[in-house]
Amino acid sequence: MKGISSKVTGGVSIGSIITCDDNSGAKVLKVIGKEGYRGRKNRRATIGVGDILIASVIKGNVRMRKKKVRCLLIRQRKEYRRANGMRVKFEDNAAIVVTDKNEPQSSEIKGVIAKEVAERFPKVATIAKNVM
Repeated sequence: MKGISSKVTGGVSIGSIITCDDNSGAKVLKVIGKEGYRGRKNRRATIGVGDILIASVIKGNVRMRKKKVRCLLIRQRKEYRRANGMRVKFEDNAAIVVTDKNEPQSSEIKGVIAKEVAERFPKVATIAKNVM
């Protein structure tokens, strides 16, 4: 896993409701944690584009509902700054379901993904329609 080239401000926190933007069977996710976060007591982790998170499936396929899944955040509403000075923000928060090896569990991604995600996870970039 490669490092991110820009300074991504965390735009999603624990308890946020986000949409699932792939065809894995999940539709709406609730964030319950950040993978690998070890912080101070009572401090909540913030999650930015390109981070792995743990979520619970709220709406979706019957076999997926009420399950904990590993997800990758591909878009966020909160604006962040790229290394060239450009500021980027999307119109929604979206994630995709990934396996333990950080490979996508689905076969297609419906919307666009951030360039930082494509750099860090090349297998995700191959099934995305657009990279922005």
